[in-house]
Amino acid sequence: MYTDSHRLSEGVSDLKRSVMRDLLCLAVDPEIISMAGGLPANDVLPVDTIRECLDAVLTRDGPKTLQYSPQWRPLQEWIAAHMNERGVRCSPEEVFITNGAQQGLAIVSRLFLDRGEPVVLESLTFTGVQQVTSGRGAKVVSFTIDPVDGHDIDGFEAAITSSPSPRLAVVIPNFHNPLGISLSIDDRQRVAALCAEHAIPLIEDDPYSLLRFEGELDPPIRSFDEAGRVFYLGSFSKLLAPALRLGWIVAPVDLAPTVTVLRESFDLESSTLTQRMVMEFIDRGLLPAHLERSRDAYRERGTAMLRALDSHLGDIARWSRPEGGIFTWVELPESVDTTEIFTEAVEQKVAYIPGAVFSTTGGHHNTMRLSYANLTPELIDEGVERLAGVVRPHVT
Repeated sequence: MYTDSHRLSEGVSDLKRSVMRDLLCLAVDPEIISMAGGLPANDVLPVDTIRECLDAVLTRDGPKTLQYSPQWRPLQEWIAAHMNERGVRCSPEEVFITNGAQQGLAIVSRLFLDRGEPVVLESLTFTGVQQVTSGRGAKVVSFTIDPVDGHDIDGFEAAITSSPSPRLAVVIPNFHNPLGISLSIDDRQRVAALCAEHAIPLIEDDPYSLLRFEGELDPPIRSFDEAGRVFYLGSFSKLLAPALRLGWIVAPVDLAPTVTVLRESFDLESSTLTQRMVMEFIDRGLLPAHLERSRDAYRERGTAMLRALDSHLGDIARWSRPEGGIFTWVELPESVDTTEIFTEAVEQKVAYIPGAVFSTTGGHHNTMRLSYANLTPELIDEGVERLAGVVRPHVT
């Protein structure tokens, strides 16, 4: 039995439990309208077609689908072709398949970042980014990101040119988690140029870009990278289903041996069954229609969220207006502490994520992240109405 007498490594001493994991249990309570977890819409998860693809792969490939296996080359080739279509010049040898984007974050952060070394993060960012950086003892240097004004790229430049020189930077450019906003094309070009000029590796964490439901698809930061400084992370979790736990890294080919060995130290490889099934789904031409259904659902629900916020909180709050993805960010009056009133909200059968958990600088006590993806428009309106009923007594 483990006791307090065990001496644990430095590598785990700063790790904290993800608030998202703790709050996901609320999403399964049928009485709670949960706007907390970043869950894709249940009704667009392709259950039947995934079953058919699995059956086809198992029938065709037999025991090979259940064995240890290297990366599935056809999937690497498809990802490389997909990235080239988006302006990212890469070969299949530069594609590394991972168990979700979170593993990609862990691999690239460990590739460059030692304990006590500086890393540049957005002032508000996904908790998984925090876990693989500050959670491993890195020193965070933040730059401002705002739900209305967006990324402060002058602040980004100041951060990456600070002393001692940062070892790594992380940016979420599309439908940001938690803010729901996106980086402009001019700012993408400038970020890539700054990282090249100052020789700073950048993680471009991009699980949401193909879920754009308004406007044109923006090119990745990696498409402007001429110096090989940008490491692009993609994921099938939001595109197909989270349970697949399948993502990818686009990294310079000269780092392939190091990335491969580092990946093997985590878990050897991703499931060949899952890789083959995803490739079967793509080969059958199912992905475009599936993405269109997802975008249609999120467009309807995102619009419903903005309408509900305007109706129930419009006089006391401001919020981001995402053009894709699954999140919006709400700022309330200073007198409201969303962590303190969280229990009251749950008692009223509504849930959200307090904004403070995303902060790398402290503060943001009066903010919250709301996800609209897995709720009908009717439930979104009811949920925001319940939320307003909890918030208003605390407004002074």
